[in-house]
Amino acid sequence: MVAKTFGSAVSGVDANLITIEVNVGQGTSFFMVGLPDSAVKESQQRVESALKYFGYRMPRQKVVINLAPADIRKEGSAYDLPIAMGILQASEQVLFPELDRYVIMGELALDGNLRPIKGVLPIAIEARKRGFKGFILPLENAKEASIVNNLDIIGVETLDQAVDFLQGNLIIEPLVTDTREIFYLSLDDTQFDFADVQGQENIKRAMEIAAAGGHNVIMIGPPGAGKTMLAKRLPSILPPLSLQEALETTKIHSVAGKLGKNASLLAQRPFRSPHHTISDVALVGGGGNPQPGEISLAHNGVLFLDELPEFKRTVLEVMRQPLEERKVTISRAKVSVDYPSNFMLIASMNPCPCGYYNHPEKECVCGPGIVQRYLNKVSGPLLDRIDLHVEVTPVKFDEMTSTRKSESSKAIRERVIKGRELQRLRFENNPEVFCNAMMPSHMVKEVCQINEAGKALLKTAMERLGLSARAYDRILKVARTIADIAGSEAIKVEHLAEAIQYRSLDREGWAG
Repeated sequence: MVAKTFGSAVSGVDANLITIEVNVGQGTSFFMVGLPDSAVKESQQRVESALKYFGYRMPRQKVVINLAPADIRKEGSAYDLPIAMGILQASEQVLFPELDRYVIMGELALDGNLRPIKGVLPIAIEARKRGFKGFILPLENAKEASIVNNLDIIGVETLDQAVDFLQGNLIIEPLVTDTREIFYLSLDDTQFDFADVQGQENIKRAMEIAAAGGHNVIMIGPPGAGKTMLAKRLPSILPPLSLQEALETTKIHSVAGKLGKNASLLAQRPFRSPHHTISDVALVGGGGNPQPGEISLAHNGVLFLDELPEFKRTVLEVMRQPLEERKVTISRAKVSVDYPSNFMLIASMNPCPCGYYNHPEKECVCGPGIVQRYLNKVSGPLLDRIDLHVEVTPVKFDEMTSTRKSESSKAIRERVIKGRELQRLRFENNPEVFCNAMMPSHMVKEVCQINEAGKALLKTAMERLGLSARAYDRILKVARTIADIAGSEAIKVEHLAEAIQYRSLDREGWAG
């Protein structure tokens, strides 16, 4: 007899339907075909042990399991449960009248308990799209899958529960989650607040501009000046995630297995801060079984690279293309996978190896040429993709001990949202552009027009400060964002003047 069950294989951030066909016939061998990897092949031992634990038997006949379509590679241990169900049906030990109406996934322990799996959310989305009645999966993953409506999410703890449910002997109520209610209730649950930061008003202003225009930022200053503290608070002033963005972000974290037990829809923008020893593959994604990297886990959020010059040169260079294209493509001989990577890059660095170059009080002990060599570790093409260069100076004692309350993240966020709303209206006919930072060069000329006084100021600044040509577009984009925050249709001279001061590293002889 041939039995069919349905599972799913995750590719990128989407899922493909997999049909698991089980045939029990004459003979004594066990075959599994359809490009299974080692973890899938090993399911024979787990399934046999789990079946015996609950009083069922592994057929001592020829068992052929086909995972179709046969040209898609099947990976992981999540096929244990559908294979077990198919064997029970094909060997006629149990009959399941509605087996073909459910997608079934789960890893079996030797005692028949179910362990959680990765990539549940894209599988649930695919199951609903294909018109299945429900999705049977480990109980620990049920909350994550219940984000998808119009699909019965049946969480089970053991193989026996799944068997009883499909036979109709056990009633399990589908898990229903009011996704919108949970999402909107936790939108403002931010861990960090700018109200905790004493002083550093100019850096907070730069962060506000970056958040409003989606600009990348590099902070340069001595150790202990507050660079990391400020970066961690940036997500608290970014506009709240939309439901669509939250779903995209949750899918990536689901595929990477980063959601944890009983996780639901992510309502906060992600903040990723990898260590400088990270490898190329860990940052951009990939591996034998392609997985999303840190830049994709930071999608719709912030990627913070602390101590930027300490990162390997190759690691920083592989980030250049994703910064421009807002996605990363991982190509292998037989598969090509796209992961979204629309993130804000926030980097921080010391001005020199000792950390005290340009310090107002302490003296730099680095020898001649060492400062320039240290700064040259960060390539020009990467700096070209960073709009704001901000010098961070240490907080004075009076500011540190001041009892004056700093402005909260909530107040700053309101201004950021107003600025983003102006940009949404400006770019509504350009689906590829969401904020000022994403404007291509030809659009900068149309959107960022300046008057004669502005042109004169910009010309003087470029000549006197020795600004490079690449700084020109960046200054105009940042000035446009400053004007948006102020609610101004035109870019005024004061907006340009403020934008010019955020190009520290472009000044000739900055480290000379």
